[in-house]
Amino acid sequence: MTRPVAKPTALFHLYRGTARVVSPLAYLMVSRKLRRHGVSPRRMHERLGNASERRPAGRLIWFHAASVGESLSVLTLITHMGEYLSDAEFLITSGTATSAALIARRLPPRTRHQFVPLDAPGPIRRFYDHWRPDAGIFVESELWPGILDAGHRRGVPLALLNARLSGKSAATWQKAPATARFVLDRFALMLTQNAEIADRLLSIGADPARVKVGSNLKATSAPLPVDHDTLEHMRRDLAARPVWVASSTHPGEEQVVLEAHKTLLRDHPDLCLLLVPRHPERGDEVAALVREAGLTMARRTAQEPIAAGTQVYMADTLGETGTWYALSPLVFLGGSLRPIGGHNPYEVAQAGAAVMTGPHVANFAETYAPLLAMGGAVEVSDAAGLAEGMRNWLEHPDRLERARAAAGAFVASQQDKLAGLVSTLCSALGLAPRG
Repeated sequence: MTRPVAKPTALFHLYRGTARVVSPLAYLMVSRKLRRHGVSPRRMHERLGNASERRPAGRLIWFHAASVGESLSVLTLITHMGEYLSDAEFLITSGTATSAALIARRLPPRTRHQFVPLDAPGPIRRFYDHWRPDAGIFVESELWPGILDAGHRRGVPLALLNARLSGKSAATWQKAPATARFVLDRFALMLTQNAEIADRLLSIGADPARVKVGSNLKATSAPLPVDHDTLEHMRRDLAARPVWVASSTHPGEEQVVLEAHKTLLRDHPDLCLLLVPRHPERGDEVAALVREAGLTMARRTAQEPIAAGTQVYMADTLGETGTWYALSPLVFLGGSLRPIGGHNPYEVAQAGAAVMTGPHVANFAETYAPLLAMGGAVEVSDAAGLAEGMRNWLEHPDRLERARAAAGAFVASQQDKLAGLVSTLCSALGLAPRG
């Protein structure tokens, strides 16, 4: 039996009142960021709930994802849901200019993008008045109390998909259990990435009848796009030289990667490292680290070609990671040598590459455990281990092929979950095919 829905708390009313007061300042800050990325004033006003497109006729299903990774992970789901609900239209919202640019290149049929409104009464009202969604699906940990409550009051069924909640966040919510319960009760369904996260949601007041353990949505995403012209150009420049990729690196990790590369160069002097910082705006900082390491470098943003003596190629751009994974099957995935939580290994495996990772992969714990057990990933903890792992793959192609095959088999085992996910969501949200 479903329990009674929780009522608004004093803390929620305080939050909503504060949001109303500070929303002009919040808009000033977010619009400044968007302007720096070349976003037009008309589109910036979407953050105030002012739509830049008309609402399509018929049923509209709204997906919200915070940023790039979450946004791209739902695009394949939207495509499949669109096949199941052939009459439905889709809206996807996000908060960053980077996510908007990448989504625009890969929009599924019958889908449009808008920036999410600020979580303040005015922007929320304008957003719902215009778009009138028939259902809303929030991805991972993007919980805006005002937006959720407004949707619930308007009768919009809401779901939380691929739910993620850290232990630290759970501890914070536990200090305000009535408000946590109120916010979570806005959802008709909460699908978590794993059982541990389901337990955390229950610990902060989620209704057990609405919580289900799912799988990581990113396992069902389409492979990253590959620019074949760029790929062929890079292969010509490398001229059959061996290359390995260090992708999505963070501060404190580039030094480890560069030390490992210097070790590898002793036995493989023609080896090239393709270094992909997680945040391209750190390009100058990372370039300085390469110079300090005494290595020669070419930089993509400077349109510098790979020469015979180039030891490091820094790909300080966005949206090209799929091309880099297609270039080399030897990939170290960052965000894992420091307590950051790791990044998406599915993207590496889908590209046909093997995965090397550090030990800090809490954000993908349910993924790495079986991937490591199958041999599709290798865990290292320092520069010596990273160099040894890459040397093993470089000097023993049969071992690399076994790792690649295991990673590919793991991804293939996850793909059949997509149809079940679409069915579960549609059932919980009252979305049935028409005609």
